[in-house]
Amino acid sequence: MARRSKIVSSTLITGALLLTSLGLGGIAMSAETPAAKSAGGGVTAAHAAQPGHAAQPGHAAHAGHAAHAGHAAQPGHAMAASAASSPEDPDGDGYIPANPPVTGVTPSTKEPPHRYFHEFQANCSVSHTKADDPIVYPQRPGASHDHTFMGNTTTDAASTTASLDAGRTTCKAPGDKSGYWMPTLFNGDKPVLPIGPQTIYYKAGVTDYTSVRPFPKGLRFVVGDPAQTAEEFRRHPGFVEGWECGDSYFNVAFPKDCPSRPEVQLNIRFQAPSCWDGKYLDTPDHRSHMAYPVVNPGTNNNVCPADHPVALPMVEFKMAFPVNGDLSRARLASGPSWSFHYDFFNAWDAPTLKALVDHCVVGALQCDARGYDQTHPEAGAALDENYELP
Repeated sequence: MARRSKIVSSTLITGALLLTSLGLGGIAMSAETPAAKSAGGGVTAAHAAQPGHAAQPGHAAHAGHAAHAGHAAQPGHAMAASAASSPEDPDGDGYIPANPPVTGVTPSTKEPPHRYFHEFQANCSVSHTKADDPIVYPQRPGASHDHTFMGNTTTDAASTTASLDAGRTTCKAPGDKSGYWMPTLFNGDKPVLPIGPQTIYYKAGVTDYTSVRPFPKGLRFVVGDPAQTAEEFRRHPGFVEGWECGDSYFNVAFPKDCPSRPEVQLNIRFQAPSCWDGKYLDTPDHRSHMAYPVVNPGTNNNVCPADHPVALPMVEFKMAFPVNGDLSRARLASGPSWSFHYDFFNAWDAPTLKALVDHCVVGALQCDARGYDQTHPEAGAALDENYELP
């Protein structure tokens, strides 16, 4: 596969994560035609001290991402366990069970016919900014660092699956009422917000793309870590090409000299874990119910680990920030450039998401937000001209 979209096999050891924290956020990508390059994962800073952050089972490395020994203990990071009850977590223990859970699944080791692409896009614009985080700080408005929100226009500290389901969206597909958010980027004291629809890829993270199923309604997680070091950011399994500007790629820090040409923007790509334990929609650390694919021993294939056997779409955000030139004063609301992370809260209309996953991911196509692959017009589209089910 292309170097930006291929997941390179490697064996990863997960380190124990003992944390204390700072903020949460999400990421998105500039809208691209499906024929354009594609590929793909973050967590928070500015969050108060939070109970232990469980380690994720095995991680697979991605294109341009060297094999690593997992994430070592990360001082200063703590994903906030829900200290207070919320409508979806009445006892406040941080666990939200899936209802029903997914049982009886074993990781697929099948090798379907090779296909270069198996993905679709969600094109969503920025809706608002706010110092809220309904995953890490549910029911606690203003407790987080500033976030840039995309998708659902109602996302705030009080958001639940039901409230998002009743909201509106900036995504092209009206059925995508999910919340996507990330720490706000500042250039000096000026916030820099992405303009227009951003691209959020949904793709297969495992070799057997036919085993991928839709996200369960209400699933939420944090990708990355706001308290990670620069090296941990570079070695994160979701790292694709780091911060990009002009012809400069694989940057951990913001490029200091970004070409001052009108078409040049600051970009980042990051992939999320795509293997689910089938038991919880959220856990106290907002991460341990999800895991990255691992390498099937004796092969070059990516499979889900045994304790996270359910293959879901791999979300990959690419965010395009309209800023260039001198970036010496650029920073994230969560801290330095390597504190980048993002959050995802699934509120898709279930039939719409299933249609896109089945047609594009399982069907091995390179689809746009309608579920249409321009290189395979004979396959048709999953959605109509209004981005709705026919």
